Amino acid sequence: HPNFPWTGMLFGSTIIGAWYWCTDQYIVQRTLSAPDQKTARRGSIFAAYLKLLPVFIFMIPGMIALALSKKGLLDLASSDAAFPALVHNLLPIGVKGIVVGGLIAALMSSLGSLFNSSATLFTADFYKRYKPDKPEKHYVKVGRIATAVVVILGIVWVPVMKVISNVLYEYLQNVQSLLAPAIFAVFLLGITSKRVNSKGALWGLSIGFGLGMFRLLLDILEGTGILTQSNFLYSIVAINWLHFCIILFIISVAVIYIVSLMSDKPSDEKLRGLTFKTISEEDAAETKASWNAWDVIHTVIVAGIVLAVYIIFN
Repeated sequence: HPNFPWTGMLFGSTIIGAWYWCTDQYIVQRTLSAPDQKTARRGSIFAAYLKLLPVFIFMIPGMIALALSKKGLLDLASSDAAFPALVHNLLPIGVKGIVVGGLIAALMSSLGSLFNSSATLFTADFYKRYKPDKPEKHYVKVGRIATAVVVILGIVWVPVMKVISNVLYEYLQNVQSLLAPAIFAVFLLGITSKRVNSKGALWGLSIGFGLGMFRLLLDILEGTGILTQSNFLYSIVAINWLHFCIILFIISVAVIYIVSLMSDKPSDEKLRGLTFKTISEEDAAETKASWNAWDVIHTVIVAGIVLAVYIIFN
């Protein structure tokens, strides 16, 4: 498929998915709130079952909307209007309210987590380093201001979203494919390699993010008609977005390794408990004791369903 080639779906989507579910702060913070590893793991497996539902929530209603639209029974202004049109025209009074209420609840939950994560990251990782001696009330106020700024920036960015793609889901996937590779590369190498250091991670993040934003700028220019096929930069835009995600990941990994090898090796003291090779025997034993055959069985079931969906709808 020109937009979703199997190579991109197999490798590019894996990079995006691993970044989102394994390193994104507002997702991971829910897992970190678990009292122990067993609860965190089984909560994640349960969430994986729930994550299978969008296949039926999004795709099948979309197919129904398309069929009704072709028969002239449904007027669709755009693909994003498919679900609202189905709710408005097909669901009875009462059920409409339940569906809309559920959507609003899910939206508020996601936005609440996003704003909380943004405020926490900005306040704890940046502001607090420069102003370490302020009272907690001051940091709470700064976090609220940071949240308001994020909301305003999000509203200002809406017109740009329409330039990049007319379909909201495609826009989200496109932008995530530019953000995910560098971040995932840092986390992956951070837990698997003893040689990678902070300098390599910083360079990998910076170059990966810079190249991703450069591609995003070119996408915006193409959407506005400024960038044409006669422009030599168009060859970058012409690369499939999932393949570009893979290229960004490879570049980020290469930069992280090269810069790390050119600088000092991290001490064993700094790496203690942070990589697979430097965890203590006690931690390894605790992790091994936290899962059993049921965890494996349910993991295989989830993976099997995902594989079946890909085969059936290919």
